[in-house]
Amino acid sequence: MPLHSTQDLQRLLKQAGTEVKPIAEALQQATDLLYQSFTPEAPADLLVRQKSDFVDQVLTHCFDEFFGNPCQDSVSLLAVGGYGRAELLPASDIDLLLLLAKPPSKALQEKISRFLTFLWDIGLEVGSSVRTLKECAREGKNDVTVITNMIESRLITGDEKLYQKFEYAISPKKMWASPVFFAAKMEEQKVRHLRYNDTAYNLEPNIKEGPGGLRDIQVIGWVAKRHYGAKNLKELVDHGFLTEQEYQALIDGQTHLWRIRFALHRLTGRREDRLLFEYQRQLAEIFGYQGDENNQAIEQFMQRYYRTIMELERLNEMLLQLLNQEIIYKRFFNKKEQLNDDFTLLNGYVEANGENVFINNPGALIEIFILMQGRPDIHGPHAQTIRLIRQSLYLIDDDFRSDPAINELFMRFLRSSVGIIHQLRRMNSYGVLAAYIPAFEAIVGRMQYDLFHAYTVDQHTLFVIRNLRRFSVEEHRHELPLCNQIHDGLEKPVLLYLAGLFHDIAKGRGGDHSVLGAEEAEAFCLQHGMNRKDTRVVSKLVRMHLLMSTTAQRKDISDPDVIHEFARNVSSESMLDYLYLLTVADIRATNPKQWNNWKDALLRDLFLKTRKVLRKGLENSLDIDEIIQENREAACEVVSRTQVEHDEVEQLCTDFPGDYFLHHQAEQIAWHVLSILQNYDNLPTVEIRQSAHTRSTELFVYSRNTEQVFARVVGVLNSINLDILHADIYTTRDDQTLDTFIIQNAHGEPITDRHDIEQIRTTLLQALQSETAPQFAITQRMPRQLKAFNMPPDIEFNQDIVNRRTIMVILAVDRPGLLYSIADAISQYGLQVTNARIATLGERVEDIFYLCDENHQAVRDENLLATLKQHLLDLLETDFQAA
Repeated sequence: MPLHSTQDLQRLLKQAGTEVKPIAEALQQATDLLYQSFTPEAPADLLVRQKSDFVDQVLTHCFDEFFGNPCQDSVSLLAVGGYGRAELLPASDIDLLLLLAKPPSKALQEKISRFLTFLWDIGLEVGSSVRTLKECAREGKNDVTVITNMIESRLITGDEKLYQKFEYAISPKKMWASPVFFAAKMEEQKVRHLRYNDTAYNLEPNIKEGPGGLRDIQVIGWVAKRHYGAKNLKELVDHGFLTEQEYQALIDGQTHLWRIRFALHRLTGRREDRLLFEYQRQLAEIFGYQGDENNQAIEQFMQRYYRTIMELERLNEMLLQLLNQEIIYKRFFNKKEQLNDDFTLLNGYVEANGENVFINNPGALIEIFILMQGRPDIHGPHAQTIRLIRQSLYLIDDDFRSDPAINELFMRFLRSSVGIIHQLRRMNSYGVLAAYIPAFEAIVGRMQYDLFHAYTVDQHTLFVIRNLRRFSVEEHRHELPLCNQIHDGLEKPVLLYLAGLFHDIAKGRGGDHSVLGAEEAEAFCLQHGMNRKDTRVVSKLVRMHLLMSTTAQRKDISDPDVIHEFARNVSSESMLDYLYLLTVADIRATNPKQWNNWKDALLRDLFLKTRKVLRKGLENSLDIDEIIQENREAACEVVSRTQVEHDEVEQLCTDFPGDYFLHHQAEQIAWHVLSILQNYDNLPTVEIRQSAHTRSTELFVYSRNTEQVFARVVGVLNSINLDILHADIYTTRDDQTLDTFIIQNAHGEPITDRHDIEQIRTTLLQALQSETAPQFAITQRMPRQLKAFNMPPDIEFNQDIVNRRTIMVILAVDRPGLLYSIADAISQYGLQVTNARIATLGERVEDIFYLCDENHQAVRDENLLATLKQHLLDLLETDFQAA
């Protein structure tokens, strides 16, 4: 029977009785109708209540069938949790409580069992509990989660008087008085937020449980309802707890999240609360977003989502603070301190002295944040003051932004030695930062659809400034001692913080965001009374903020010409100091998984080499031969401290190519020499150590040279789930290969376990000694997130004639075993890898291979390169589809 109305359902249920099939079909039909009626503009509150109303009718019918009508036993059927609020999405669990007046008889137990089994048979996914009134009271007293579930209850059908007794038994008069309940829910929320990294801006946020999600709205409701006895959020307006605007903001935010969650259930066909990568693009299409080259549809969709939860986070903070004042402080504390004419400190919160404070003194919108700097005893603005700040944002107009006195206040704020980052976060949360720097508004909540950038642009920016500030804090000196040492010597740290604030401010506009951001930074600095010299420093830092990272990770920083070119661009030692600190802070704030000891070592080496060049003078730089000779002599000096004969070392080093000494530190060369001489009659040699210089795991291979050595080493490492960060491959004059690899485990950590190291060494020796090419099984499955990306691979070749090599650059989506596939293909064409720079940037790889032919010359055969390119493109496409 088609369902068109409540009457249709009633007739169907009456005819069906306890027959499973027609009721199950009706439930499925109702769900299908809900899905069909969904549009991005559909009233979400109506959709969630329609499902609840429908389930109410089905449950009432089933209850009557199994317990009788009227029911002969004292039993109440209660909806609890989200169902108790009459909020059911299509795939939501249906939480029920069967409330009994006394322990059930065997006959009643049998009824209950058959009733619950029937519900599952007809397709209702119920979460049920069966408790007596006394059991409810006992369980509720012991567990805040249980009492929270029960206070959301409503009677579906059954004994109404029993339900009234239940309501009284769990009331604040009997258990969980407002202050105790409030404290418990605050602790619960704190733990929940930490579980989601204490940020709502994760790449794959949880709509329900994450900070700013639906659960945060519910927490406000639970605590306020417990205190005021209200039944819904609307009643809290009547109690004066919520303003009409705040109530509407909560409802608007809830409605938007409901729509997304509804669409997510519809898309997946199950209860799913995570905005996973594989759904984000489809959801953006469902909600009608249209992308362009500078702003993808998915980025627009997610920016709307992030801005929604940012507003809900702010409301959660403000309203719970109001409750804290009402429930806790108002009763037990009343500590006041006059801060100035505009503000008073009340119980640790800054309170505005009247509703016209910001109208009479607009600069107080900046001054309040200065007052909170350096005062750890201040918890933040009072909730009423947050309201007032939000209501006064219209005062931050062009006249406000160009007022010299206010400009000086903001610069004073940034020059403070304490409290900058905490207050910047508040400025961002309350909308002050975006109002004061209009360009910042465009990056609030803006995400980049990739796995490399883990945070929205505004959150990333604040993390960069946090990292920069940590370089000035003694307790963090052990993390990056060189950075702290450099920061100690900065003449004007505020220039660094301004560069951090503006470095990504032009993301998403089109064009080069570094250039556009530099223009924004220059205008801001001049507006704020900074001299031309300091303004140029900030502007240049923003324009060049990617230079050091790309140079260190994509160029050969052992090449003096690379260092000289970089030094020429940087131009001064002070600019190098600023740029190094900004680069480290930026990478560490992009994605915690992207920073490692190897990147630290690369940037540090680039910094130290460039500083050396700048101190000597650009016109006095060392040439390659001088560096080779210096490194060779230094290595021989290290080896001379051992029992090895000097002549043996000299004879061995004579066979090493000059480039080898250019690319290795003295102690690294000494390690290689000693490893070879100690195993000279038992090749190949495989050694593994923890490098003191790079604080990462180094693998050294010395073997008879064949084009397959690189492929075999990579195959072994890929097959045991190890990552290669860098590779240096050289061939000696007596046709041996000197290969050095920087490796790490799948968690991005050095390999330190002795058993693991010995297993790697043994497996590599077996592969290198094998007469036939080993077959490597790549057992690691492709990560789910990577499957959401389908970037076509790109390969290009460039000739480096001076260094007699061909440079191959590969851009592709990452996947397990990718590097081995590339290495194996290269070896099939008889080519050798002399150097490799491996960079994994989230979902994509940007790998650079330096190739030579069998004569150790650049590959000049254009047909061979074209064939290799097509072979690799086909391989990468096929392997990605298979994964």
